[in-house]
Amino acid sequence: MPQLELLDFAPQLMWLAITFITLYIVMARVALPRIATVIEERRDRIASDLDEAEQLKQSTDEAIAAYEQALAEARARAHAIAQETREALSREVEAEKAEVEKQIAKKADEAEKAIADAKTAAIANLSDVASGAAETIVKELVGGKLTKAEVNKAVSKALAS
Repeated sequence: MPQLELLDFAPQLMWLAITFITLYIVMARVALPRIATVIEERRDRIASDLDEAEQLKQSTDEAIAAYEQALAEARARAHAIAQETREALSREVEAEKAEVEKQIAKKADEAEKAIADAKTAAIANLSDVASGAAETIVKELVGGKLTKAEVNKAVSKALAS
């Protein structure tokens, strides 16, 4: 095998060194700077993406806080509106209740007046009916005739006691 001959070792080692140094220079001057540039660009892009993500997270947190505050304000307004509505309805109910109670009191007064009028009329009629009945009873029992004035006087006296 030609690689293992001792006379060929020196030139092979020389070409190995020349090739290694050439590849090292090419890699150090061309390939590694390009790779370093790509790595640096990726690092910068990742850092900017992380910064942007942090800013978006902060804006999201602010939006959530604003939403929660708006929601709390809306709930407070809804509660206030509901309370106002309850109070307004309560006032309306009280006003209607007072109006109905007035109407009931008015009708009760009218009914009491009608009862009093009916009682007065009944008492007035009672006097006439009692007088007629007394006159008839006296006529039937005693057989005598009384004057209307005497009968009315006796009935009035009986009704007064």
